[in-house]
Amino acid sequence: MGIDIVSGLTSLWNSTGFMNFILQPEPGMGHVQGFLHAYGMPIMIVICLFLLWLGIKKGFEPLLLVPIAFGGLLANFPCDHSFQAFIYKVGIDPAIGIFPLIIFMGVGAMTDFGPLIANPKTALLGGAAQFGIFGALLLALFLGFSLPEAGAIGIIGGADGPTSIFVTSRLAEHLLPAIAVAAYSYMALVPVIQPPIMKLLTTEEERKIQMKQLRAVSKREKIIFPLLVLILCAILIPDACPLVGMLTFGNLCKECGVVDRLSDTMANALINIITIFLGLSVGSKLSASSFLTVETLKILLLGIIAFSLATAGGVIMAKIMNLFTKEKINPLIGSAGVSAVPMAARVSNKVGQEANPQNFLLMHAMGPNVAGVIGSAVAAGVLLALCK
Repeated sequence: MGIDIVSGLTSLWNSTGFMNFILQPEPGMGHVQGFLHAYGMPIMIVICLFLLWLGIKKGFEPLLLVPIAFGGLLANFPCDHSFQAFIYKVGIDPAIGIFPLIIFMGVGAMTDFGPLIANPKTALLGGAAQFGIFGALLLALFLGFSLPEAGAIGIIGGADGPTSIFVTSRLAEHLLPAIAVAAYSYMALVPVIQPPIMKLLTTEEERKIQMKQLRAVSKREKIIFPLLVLILCAILIPDACPLVGMLTFGNLCKECGVVDRLSDTMANALINIITIFLGLSVGSKLSASSFLTVETLKILLLGIIAFSLATAGGVIMAKIMNLFTKEKINPLIGSAGVSAVPMAARVSNKVGQEANPQNFLLMHAMGPNVAGVIGSAVAAGVLLALCK
C-alpha cells in the first residue's frame, strides 16, 4: 500500500507544470533550437500574455485577439486539449472548416454595399489593394517558401483574418499559427500602419480633395448586387464561391427585408459564438513547437510588407484614376481597399479631416473598403486554384 501511494504521488508530481515547464534539449539540437525547445513553454506563455495585453489594454482587435491569446495559454499548459482539438477539427480543419465561412456570412449581414453600388469605380481601388497579396507571394517564393506556403503568406495582405485562416488551412496548415496572429495583429494596427504610408504617397492638396455626396441607392439595386456578384464569381472563379457565397447570402438576407430575424442572428449572436470558437481553436495551435521558428519571423516580416503594399496599391490607383477623370478622387480612400471593415475607412476619414476639417470621406471610403472584402475573397479563390 505504501509503495502504491509513493508511486501515485510521484506520478502526480511528474504530471505537474513544475516538471514540464522546462524541458531538456534533445541530443543533436543546436544552441538556438535547444534553447527554444527547453524554454518554449514559458516563452509562449509570455507571448500569449502580451497578446492579451494588446487586446485588453490597447483594444487591438480584442474580439479575436483575446480568445486567440487565451487559447494559446491553454495550449501551452500541460492539460487536456481535447476540447480545443475538437473545435479546431470542426471549424478550421480543411476537411470541414466552417468557421471562416460563417464569419463571412455575418460580415455580409453587417455590411452595406450601397457606397460601392453608388460609385462602382471605387471597386478598382479595392482591386488594386490586392497587389499586396501577390507582391508578398513573390517575396515569399524568393525567400524559399513553397508555392502553397507563399500563397498562404500572401493572403495576409488582404487584411482579412477569416480569409487568411480559410486559405492557410487548405494550402499550408502548418503555418496557421503565425499567419493567423500576423493577420489579426496587422488588422488591429491599421490606425498605426496606414497613416504614414498614406501621407508619404499623397500631397497636402490631394488630402484636402472634397468629394460629392453619394447618390441614394435603391432597395432593388441592393438586392440585385449580391446575386450578380455571386453569379460572376461562380462563372469566373469558382474556388472563391464558398467565401463569396456566404458573404453575399448574408448581405441578401440583410437587404431583402423579409428575413430580419435571420440577418439579425447572423450579424450578432451567430457571428459572436463562432468568433469565440474560432479564436480558441486558432490559439490551440500556438504551441512552442509550431510558433517559435525562423519561419514565423519571416512570415511576420512578409505580413507587414504585404499589408503596406496593399495600402500603397490602393492609394496609387486612386492617383492614377485622377489622371483620367474630371471628378477627382481623394487618394486617401484608396487605402481603405484593404479588407479591414470599417476600420480602414475610418482611418481614411480621419487622415482626410486632419488635412481639411470639412472633409467627410467615411462613406466614400466604404466603397473601396467593401470592394476589398470581395477582392480578398476573390484573391483567395485565385490562390487556391493557383497553389493547390
